[in-house]
Amino acid sequence: MNKIVDYLDELIPNPKCELNYNKDYELLLATMLSAQTTDKRVNEVTSILFKKYDSLAKLRQAKIEDIINIIRPIGTFNKKANNVIEIAKKLENVGDIVPNDREFLESLPGVGRKTANVVLSNIYNKQCIAVDTHVHRVSIRLGIANKNDDVLITEKKLTKKFKDYDLCRLHHQLVLFGRYYCKASNPSCNSCKLKDICKYKNSTF
Repeated sequence: MNKIVDYLDELIPNPKCELNYNKDYELLLATMLSAQTTDKRVNEVTSILFKKYDSLAKLRQAKIEDIINIIRPIGTFNKKANNVIEIAKKLENVGDIVPNDREFLESLPGVGRKTANVVLSNIYNKQCIAVDTHVHRVSIRLGIANKNDDVLITEKKLTKKFKDYDLCRLHHQLVLFGRYYCKASNPSCNSCKLKDICKYKNSTF
């Protein structure tokens, strides 16, 4: 594991979340919106959304048609627009804060374990890894997880393998490594210092 961490530290020394946000609830909403789309596209719509509706109170009063029009470029916009408004309403019950409470977060519409992990890691520095498409792919290629493992099993394996490291930092590094280097198509294998332990050549991933 040291070899992986050392290379990620060399390649991505200052990892951070690429979703833009200024308030805790904005990260929660942006992460929910990021399902099945890119952070870049989410940032484009949230720059408009969070400027027009700059408080949870305003989001609670928003017309769903207006939210749909703003977030339309990210897809599945009807469901996500409804989630935005419903999350804003449910946060009113906890004082308009995003609580350090996994159970509550996962009870919100459109929020699963991955989104909860992103929020808890970034806001509360909780030691957890959110397994998205990039993290899952990298974990399989590096032999940490098996191809048939679901995201929860992959998360548990990563947490166990890297228990002595900063999981918040590692999460961002794995995401960025998968996004820009160990890509689904045309990964940068020739220059990668982990290619000797990579399973990619024997994988269809």
